[in-house]
Amino acid sequence: MKILAMDTTAKAASVSLLTEEKVLAEYSVNVGLTHSQTIMPMCESLLQQAGCPVSEIDYFAVSNGPGSFTGLRIGIAAVKGLAYASSKPCVAVSTLDALSYNVPDFNGIICCVMDARCQQVYNALYLQENGGRRKKGPDRAISFTDLLEELKKEEKAIILVGDGALLCYNEYKAVLPNLVLSGPASRYQRASSVGLAALEKIASGEIISAGALVPEYLRLPQAQRELIKKRRLNP
Repeated sequence: MKILAMDTTAKAASVSLLTEEKVLAEYSVNVGLTHSQTIMPMCESLLQQAGCPVSEIDYFAVSNGPGSFTGLRIGIAAVKGLAYASSKPCVAVSTLDALSYNVPDFNGIICCVMDARCQQVYNALYLQENGGRRKKGPDRAISFTDLLEELKKEEKAIILVGDGALLCYNEYKAVLPNLVLSGPASRYQRASSVGLAALEKIASGEIISAGALVPEYLRLPQAQRELIKKRRLNP
């Protein structure tokens, strides 16, 4: 079984080819280019280097949120196109779930955080110990202050993962002695982690058609928020 996985939810764009046994190839670009410029050329090059035509892909996996609204749409559109063209199924993976796979050897609380702006982060917490991982709650948008109050209650070591990790570490390190910042190689979104999360979803039958693949924003786009605010002020 071969999975082609993508992540375009933040500044880094990533694509990976993997099987149940190993990651065959992975490309990642984090230089500020728009994902519409990079993701399809990366896919083409990766598959060519791996000697794997699109027809040999069994599943297409993608992070479907939370994340950048534009980034999500680009990644999902790319996967939809490939899946439609090859008549293959898709796997939608939470960006936060995928991030939790970045630190497989850590024992404690994995705190996945993505910068959501407006003094908020997209967040989910996971308890990982003895080779097992359990999600402690749903994906959410939460303020820095509210997340800090939750983390103060944790006695186990806490590792921050995601593009909001450094931001949260600088905010929290003075009051959370059990806080650890993940290293640069494991901090950001990775398509191979999307693929690993997809493997578990495939095993449990959580596959969907290309037509059913949609983004999960968690929060309204800024334009809609501004419109709602304007309507409240001027009914």
